[in-house]
Amino acid sequence: MPTFSDQTVLVTGAAAGIGLGVARAFYDEGARVAIGDFRADALEQARTHFPDSSRFHAQELDVRDQQSVATFVHNSEAALGPVSIMVANAGIYPNTPVTEMDPEEWDRVMETNARGTFLTCQAAARSMIKHGNGGKIITTASGAAFSGRRGAAHYCASKAAIVMLTKVLALELAEHKINVNVVSPGLIEVHSEVSPISDEYATILTNSIPLGRIGQPQDIAGGVMFLASPAADFITGTVLSVDGGSSAGRAFLPASNPTTT
Repeated sequence: MPTFSDQTVLVTGAAAGIGLGVARAFYDEGARVAIGDFRADALEQARTHFPDSSRFHAQELDVRDQQSVATFVHNSEAALGPVSIMVANAGIYPNTPVTEMDPEEWDRVMETNARGTFLTCQAAARSMIKHGNGGKIITTASGAAFSGRRGAAHYCASKAAIVMLTKVLALELAEHKINVNVVSPGLIEVHSEVSPISDEYATILTNSIPLGRIGQPQDIAGGVMFLASPAADFITGTVLSVDGGSSAGRAFLPASNPTTT
């Protein structure tokens, strides 16, 4: 029997990219899946991946707005049943140097990534506590939470905030049997129109990945599904890096003192 056949899974930022990959993976394992995204056209296109309407719900969602998040959770539960797994995935990553960054851009990134994750987790936790069945909450950070890069002060700060938010939530929600963990993706091939990256950036970063390739959305889905599964029932407040080994160290450096045989 599929692992998640009795679960209701909500995924934000799920009309494309990592979010869509995560939602499809849960759906393929029998879960009832609701996706939320601010892109109406992309949501309509995403529907084609979920042919069984009895196990699927899609809704426009602005994670920065508390009422929008609350409505998404309410409508999803009305359609599919009480949420048992929430994947707070929505996020944006523009690039602008600090000296050229408008405060409005800083606010937009922090509101989407940090505030949006807070509101999403809050709404899910309130519902899970109300129903009394426990649950799993998985947030989405990034290697940028631990290693800064030029042009991404707001993005790096927002992802670092998500990591610490998750740890505090894990402490606060443990008594309710709710596990809260973070997946931290490395470079993932998503072809984002909202937050594109340059070919040069992708090439240089790929060369620093020990496993030698860019990740795919299904790679992140595997990590998320592990943290949402019974196998992770004793794991909470932790960060799971899914990055091909990037966080292990600087793979592009040669041995500092090579020996010969």
